[in-house]
Amino acid sequence: MVISLRKARTIIRKTLDKGREMELKPLSVVVLDAGGHVIAFEREDGAAPGRFAIAHGKAYGSVMLGMAGTAQMQRAEAQGYFMAAVNGVYGGQVVPVPGGALVRDKKGAVIGAVGVTGDTSDNDAAAALAGIEGAGLSGEI
Repeated sequence: MVISLRKARTIIRKTLDKGREMELKPLSVVVLDAGGHVIAFEREDGAAPGRFAIAHGKAYGSVMLGMAGTAQMQRAEAQGYFMAAVNGVYGGQVVPVPGGALVRDKKGAVIGAVGVTGDTSDNDAAAALAGIEGAGLSGEI
């Protein structure tokens, strides 16, 4: 299974809906495929222009490591040298904090990732999970 453009747009719409429901600051949301390539991205009005790189880094680290943002942050806190090495391998593209969510198919295989940024990392993660589940998929934050 792959994440279609239509499904990626649904994830983004549902993520932004959750952000508005939670009264979060303006969000930026990216959806990546299982290879780390961008399927879709949106930045809400008022979101800082540099947010793409942050959203992408959260999602990219998740999909490339097979480890959601919360687990990446725990690993970074426990073994900073490991995450520094990983970031070197991936050209500094990994942002190991909550807000990067894995997207899994019904069998549990990783089919992509979502990165959300704009509010606190925990709120970003909650919005990402709502977006993924709102699109009928399983997420891991």
